[in-house]
Amino acid sequence: MFVNREEAGNLLADKLMNYCNNSDAVIVAIPRGGVPVGSAMSKKLNLPLEIVLSKKIGHPFNKEYAIGAVTLKNRILGDSVLGISKLYIEEETERVRTILKKRYQLYYSTKKPIELKGKTVILVDDGVATGNTLISSIKLIQLQKPSSMIVALPVSSPSALKNIKKLPNILSIICLFAPRDFRAVGQFYDEFNQVNDTEVIKLLKEANDNFQLNYSNS
Repeated sequence: MFVNREEAGNLLADKLMNYCNNSDAVIVAIPRGGVPVGSAMSKKLNLPLEIVLSKKIGHPFNKEYAIGAVTLKNRILGDSVLGISKLYIEEETERVRTILKKRYQLYYSTKKPIELKGKTVILVDDGVATGNTLISSIKLIQLQKPSSMIVALPVSSPSALKNIKKLPNILSIICLFAPRDFRAVGQFYDEFNQVNDTEVIKLLKEANDNFQLNYSNS
């Protein structure tokens, strides 16, 4: 059990101290819940913080249950899409991409995303249930040709962790907890408040201002 996402990030950072101050490494968080985790890691390891924009496609009868995930460039669908109409999937894909485009403008404004080509990417979220969003994010990042990728998770369902381990070109996977009685990510946090866009923008700015300050003083 974690107190909050910040504690989870600090515990993950403890496992990655050999990347502290590494000029070729960058932490990439999945918004919105992964950002507080990534922010804590960024501060402890003195690494820049970036985000990847992806969002799940919910089942038509249970929006919380992910049948796939979408980014601005790709989409992944799970086996649970069998029997669901193609029209629903296409309409949801377009709806989600509209949301992601708005978030892109909101999070980046006039700033450009960090170039990930040739970098060691440490991909982080606050936890994984189905794994669809994370897998989609991994595939998006791999299109940018990083030199290596590390996946860092506080908690995951055993099934999702098994699927992630099957993916190619991942240097290592750090998962602090993969319990058999997994029901939802939130059950493993004392504090699991919803993270809003304002907090994401604030955490991104704080983490990268802190990194730039330390970088300029080094």
